[in-house]
Amino acid sequence: MENYTYNSFTLQLEGLNVSKNSFYPVFLFVFFAYLFIIFANVGIVVLVFMDKNLHQPMYLLFRNLAVNDILGSSTVLPRLLIDMLRPPSERLISYYECVVQAFTIHMFSTTARTVLMIMAFDRYVAICNPLRYATIMTNKMLIKLTVSAWGVAFVLVGILLGLTIRLNRCRTLIRSPFCDNAGLFKLSCESVFINNVYGLTFTAVLYTGSIGSMVLTYTKITVVCLTSKNKSLNFKALKTCSTHLVVYLISLFSGMFVIILHRFPAYAESRKFVVILYLIIPASLNPIIYGMQSKEIRNFLSNMIQSKRVLS
Repeated sequence: MENYTYNSFTLQLEGLNVSKNSFYPVFLFVFFAYLFIIFANVGIVVLVFMDKNLHQPMYLLFRNLAVNDILGSSTVLPRLLIDMLRPPSERLISYYECVVQAFTIHMFSTTARTVLMIMAFDRYVAICNPLRYATIMTNKMLIKLTVSAWGVAFVLVGILLGLTIRLNRCRTLIRSPFCDNAGLFKLSCESVFINNVYGLTFTAVLYTGSIGSMVLTYTKITVVCLTSKNKSLNFKALKTCSTHLVVYLISLFSGMFVIILHRFPAYAESRKFVVILYLIIPASLNPIIYGMQSKEIRNFLSNMIQSKRVLS
């Protein structure tokens, strides 16, 4: 018979179940992946801030994605590494810390979608209305888009966690490597019907809106490119849009794979590793993809390297 502890403020994380043979490879992979994510994304944020040539809407909006990747990975990966060094019985976390971690991780996932949506809008205006681009994508518009991306995510995730916080808890074990909404409401012995309905609606609206906006935006961009005889415009569109689309698809399929595995309890251990990869892969690839495709970022890095050589 299961023992119940009602509304305990100390919870236990199940964490990753790693064998002794694979412990060091997994630990080192997560550790160096986290270092790279921080180094690369902080580097992008600093570059955009320092170089006036990068003070363009596309890069200022992309900076939101870099900040989001830093927050998402920093919320989970350091704690995960520490827990891997502890025995399972000592992987304890306070209820309030768990709620904050769950809120942040869902903000990370949701904001990734909303930021990529407003970046798609920027590409649409740049390619389909190039003459009006400067008048549309003003500083005021950038602020509105940024606030909208983070604000929508904050409200949606706030309701998601609010519905979970209202529940009384009778269990203390989070069957996940970190705290998330599903792990928290599964601690309750009450009905979680409303939580499931809102969670499914939230996911459906987010993914439908995200995919729909991308399809609509890129359809219009494609039409403009096909009807235009301007090779320079078409090349620019192909270059910038392919970069954005690759980043979006990586984020989309990573998130969908996690959601699908959530419905199959038999693959609980596999899902843990997929969730960790969901945090690592997009956050690692985003700065690489944009950095390699951006002429401005490559020039800035090249000038920095050359100046260091001259000084040495």
